[in-house]
Amino acid sequence: MRSSPYRPVLTHPVLRRVLPGIAISALGDGMSLVAVSWLALQLAPAGQRGPWVAAAVAAYSLPSALGGAVLGRYLRHRSGAQLAGWNAILRASALAAIVLLFAAGALPPALYIGLLAVSSLLAAWGSAGRYTLIAEILPPEHHLAANGALGTLAEAAAIAGPPLAGLLIGWTNAAVVLAIDAASFAVLALTYRLVPTTPAAAPAARTPVRFGRAQLALLALSFVFFLLFGPFYVALPLHIADDLHASATLLGLYYTVFGIGAAAGGLATAYLRRLPVWPVVLAFGVAVLPLGLGAPPALSLPAFALAGLCWAPYMPIVMAVFQRTTPPDRLSAVLAAFGSITVIAVPVGTAVGGPLVTAVGPERTLLVSAVSLILLGGVAALAGQAAKRATRPISSATQTAPSGPTVSPCGSEPGVSSG
Repeated sequence: MRSSPYRPVLTHPVLRRVLPGIAISALGDGMSLVAVSWLALQLAPAGQRGPWVAAAVAAYSLPSALGGAVLGRYLRHRSGAQLAGWNAILRASALAAIVLLFAAGALPPALYIGLLAVSSLLAAWGSAGRYTLIAEILPPEHHLAANGALGTLAEAAAIAGPPLAGLLIGWTNAAVVLAIDAASFAVLALTYRLVPTTPAAAPAARTPVRFGRAQLALLALSFVFFLLFGPFYVALPLHIADDLHASATLLGLYYTVFGIGAAAGGLATAYLRRLPVWPVVLAFGVAVLPLGLGAPPALSLPAFALAGLCWAPYMPIVMAVFQRTTPPDRLSAVLAAFGSITVIAVPVGTAVGGPLVTAVGPERTLLVSAVSLILLGGVAALAGQAAKRATRPISSATQTAPSGPTVSPCGSEPGVSSG
């Protein structure tokens, strides 16, 4: 433990207070993955359940893009703990309102969707706040380990949360699960109140958020990466039902092994300090390829677990690059903008997946996504190597006065200079 890269993270006086709240909230959010759609099923009129469920799932995430875009002038100079805490308060309040209205029999579907949308309005800023807090309190060499710890908590919650929610819904109802999620966000908000107050950064000049060239490349890579994974949410269930003629139990098993792999990958993240992002993308594409090739579950289940292992380090590595290449007074705004853009990628990919499955079938859709991910990883590798060759003479000529980030666009070593 003394030599573990996670030791400085787990023993830090601030993170020791915050991480338990993050873990509790992550479990509540994992449970809400099931409860949000199940309550929509209960509230929707007969014959209209599909559209209302889709609207509920979208409302629990997509409005964060709007919040990230329009609230920057009010939030960009706030500390990481403030941003994350305000998001937790809003989540807890909106979810509690849903529970109370449901208990009173006064929750029509439209109001339910509206309250879900309100609850997610600050989600991009909440995520930005967590990573900004890490950059505020930890030296750069510990950023990746801290990011990996956050990812591991989220992936562990994705394993435990949905089955627990299913049991609770069977015993009670979906509103009870949302009440637990609201309580978990309330606990999280209280833990952020334990973070020592830091002086507010001087409001960065009210100019539009600007990404550096390397950051723009990472933004584009991330958007396409998540976009290409979107069709899996449509194709995988249909592949299991139509091609394999199996039940929802097998679908749950796929998601479980993915979560187990992702939890393991999150723990391994801190040891990958020199890993670019392109091998992660490439390996993920290779790992999901057996699904598209029609491999039996005995082969595709371990492969999907490996995909989870490859998936987990992606965001911690990307966030480490942003943390080290962005001035502190602009970090939260840049991360919120990043989250606002990438949050729509999976829903767009899922929407594209519907017509694609209809046109070519679920198995070929999985194959198209997997091959596209492999090609994306290859393109990112070539771009990264080209950027390294292009910046090497410049960096050697300006060693005494660096003028900007030296990270290559598609993910060189996260330990880069912030310039």
